[in-house]
Amino acid sequence: MSLPTTEEIIEDLTFFDDWEDKYKYIIDLGKQLPAFDDKWHTSERLVKGCQSNVWIQPGTEEELLTFSVDSDAIIVRGLLGLVLAAFDHKTPQEIVDFDISAYFQALDLEKHLSPTRGNGLRSIVGRIQNIAQAAV
Repeated sequence: MSLPTTEEIIEDLTFFDDWEDKYKYIIDLGKQLPAFDDKWHTSERLVKGCQSNVWIQPGTEEELLTFSVDSDAIIVRGLLGLVLAAFDHKTPQEIVDFDISAYFQALDLEKHLSPTRGNGLRSIVGRIQNIAQAAV
């Protein structure tokens, strides 16, 4: 099962009236993430600046960047699903050019996250953008 697109996620989240339902949707996104190989749970793949443990394993398919991700927190796995919808299976240039701030703003996300979760989310995005920038 593939993740919805950023447009589908924005549309789906506008359907819900309260943030409890939106959080449930985000958590369900995390449950759709592909399995993460245990051998990738290493310090090199660990994202610094996250309250929870988050691992990112980049890969490529032809000219596209792919990302396998995992977290030990269910809400963070959901946030990773939001990020993957924006960045997975995209060219490095598409990742660099994508306006992640506008996406998060359209989701009305950041004001509903704790400051430490927000910082962690920015760290995750920064790691992926740095990987893409290095590949441009």
